Amino acid sequence: MTRFSERTITEVATPAPLPPAGPTLALTSAATAVALMTYTAPMVTLPDIAAALHTPLSAQAWLLNGTPLGLAALLLVAGSLADDYGRRRVFVAGTLALGLTTVLGAFASTTWLFTLARITQGAASAALLASSLGLIAHAFPTPAGRLRATGVWGAFVSGGIAVGPLVTGAMPSWRLSYVVLGAAALVVGAASARALPHTDERRAAPDLVAKEQPLMDDHTSRAPRGGRPDLGGAVTFGSALVALVAALTLSRDGWLRAPVGLLLLASLVLLALFVVVERRAATPMIDLGLLRRPGFLASSAGGLFTGLAVIGLFSFLPALLQQTMGLSAMDTAWLFLLWSGLSFAVALQARRLSGRVSPRLQLALGFLLHAAGVLTMLGSVASGSWTRLLPGLVVAGVGSGLLNAALPLLAVESVPASRAAMGSGAQQTLRYIGSCAGVALTIALATSSGDLAQGADVAMVVSAGLAAVAGVVVGVLRERG
Repeated sequence: MTRFSERTITEVATPAPLPPAGPTLALTSAATAVALMTYTAPMVTLPDIAAALHTPLSAQAWLLNGTPLGLAALLLVAGSLADDYGRRRVFVAGTLALGLTTVLGAFASTTWLFTLARITQGAASAALLASSLGLIAHAFPTPAGRLRATGVWGAFVSGGIAVGPLVTGAMPSWRLSYVVLGAAALVVGAASARALPHTDERRAAPDLVAKEQPLMDDHTSRAPRGGRPDLGGAVTFGSALVALVAALTLSRDGWLRAPVGLLLLASLVLLALFVVVERRAATPMIDLGLLRRPGFLASSAGGLFTGLAVIGLFSFLPALLQQTMGLSAMDTAWLFLLWSGLSFAVALQARRLSGRVSPRLQLALGFLLHAAGVLTMLGSVASGSWTRLLPGLVVAGVGSGLLNAALPLLAVESVPASRAAMGSGAQQTLRYIGSCAGVALTIALATSSGDLAQGADVAMVVSAGLAAVAGVVVGVLRERG
């Protein structure tokens, strides 16, 4: 019979302590806010950035799409790495990398250097965003605690979106704003390295005593599967996404052009190859079996359509208003604070709906409110009056708040606890795929006719239609009883 020490028996029999919840929530929320601030930084300074880098209108989608491209390409692999190798480690590394890459972006001299910096910012943000919800899921194991924590985290998503344009608009130059945001990320990363605990996460298992395996003592909320990172999946998925975004960007000059068709075909082929790779991988980026879960499908659809309908429109609308109404960057930032600030407040208070409205129905309601708000803004650009936008921004802001509160909760509830970071990464990946496609589509629709006011109305109608479809799709996806 195998002999084992008294210390081993005692450690296995004792449940692993949970990490202090307060610092975990504070640091993950702060890093998330900074990541979203860097994400939204070009929204109100796009004309200045394009002028400084001599970026033509046809290529401005890349200035906005760099960060969501990096996010979408690496969120899945970041989630898997966080689950397998330590969420704390991936979170701290991602936050520090975000700071460094953001500072480097301030010194970009060409469109492609700036786009490359934005892509690397997105990759770093992917690491911290995917691991942050995994850390929260581990630190708040009870349903009530998790509801409150994900609500706060979702509110900081909205808060980062709200504050980012104000910070960049208030700075003397967009380059200085990047230095400030990079420094903020470095501060949060350094604080996380010191304050986030190294916690033993393994729970007692019958075979652990028999095998006398050593316990983990340095990674918070790790759920190891063994094997190597799924690099094949990352390469095929990232390449498929790049091809898709390039096709959507080039579609501004016509959908029937050969380069557009070839890029779309390449995207489909690479996506099919990604599915094949995932089926054969020992440690896949995403467990394809999750697609049989209605809750996971609702979470994924919610993320995708949030990017397509909400982020896609509101990423380009500030620059559009500056070009058509002559608003300054700071004026635009204050105007959009009405939308993003309401989103922050609603997301923070949405936990009060617990027990009365499910996260799935919150998503459906959020999409329908976005559609209603955007339709209310029709004709506002042609009128030249920013006050025409206010009612629509209010309604859409409430809808966005419901989306930001429900999405993270549904992401961690729709997958097993051991795959919380994977669930978060999958949902956010689709969110930023939608964002890339939505930005490219919005710019194509708004600029293709030659009349920006007419193009803005077309883009708004498409955004509202996509949101309405999303509301219906999410509403009918329910768990089987």
